[in-house]
Amino acid sequence: MSFDAVFFDFDGTLADSYDAIAASVNHLRSLRGHLPLTTEEVKWHVGRGPEHLLTQTVPGTVLAIDLPRYRSHHPTVMVERTRLLPGAASVLQTLHRAGKKIALCSNKPRIFSSELLKQLRIADHFHAIVGPEDVPQPKPAPDMIVVTLERLNVSRERVLYVGDMVVDIETARAAGVTVWIVPTGSDRLETLVAAQPDRMLANLDEIVQRVL
Repeated sequence: MSFDAVFFDFDGTLADSYDAIAASVNHLRSLRGHLPLTTEEVKWHVGRGPEHLLTQTVPGTVLAIDLPRYRSHHPTVMVERTRLLPGAASVLQTLHRAGKKIALCSNKPRIFSSELLKQLRIADHFHAIVGPEDVPQPKPAPDMIVVTLERLNVSRERVLYVGDMVVDIETARAAGVTVWIVPTGSDRLETLVAAQPDRMLANLDEIVQRVL
């Protein structure tokens, strides 16, 4: 199958950022008098936006107060505690060299995504970075993909979206694009399979094998 563009999710798809997210969650938990959670406990709530994350992991959350706290704290930990998943850098480089348009469509705040792509030395591969600030509704609404299609001037029939969660499958289906899934994120394998993506990938390297 031939694609002109590949759109990616970030957390759990291109990068393991769960330690960083858990650190910020636990910072807020401490401010509200709660004991810390493990990274694994936090992981299952990542990917649906910061509002969902905080309401599920920090009892007593007041979003008007705690979202700014999260956004203030997270830059202090996100770079040192985020690492690329195996194959991510080489896959992006290969797709870029092959002339594919590459975009990021993530529920992670765009300011964080942009900084991490820069620090991880992969920012130059991306033609667009879209976050929840850029659209009326975050994933699983199709808004991010629709906006990115318009920015890059590509048709949905020629776009592949790669994610790691059921929410990514729902987003792609709503936007009418092909969706492939890597089982490296916040949903269990059996849950992903049951959601019926167009393809389950063993790893990111398989993208290059099947796209080029």
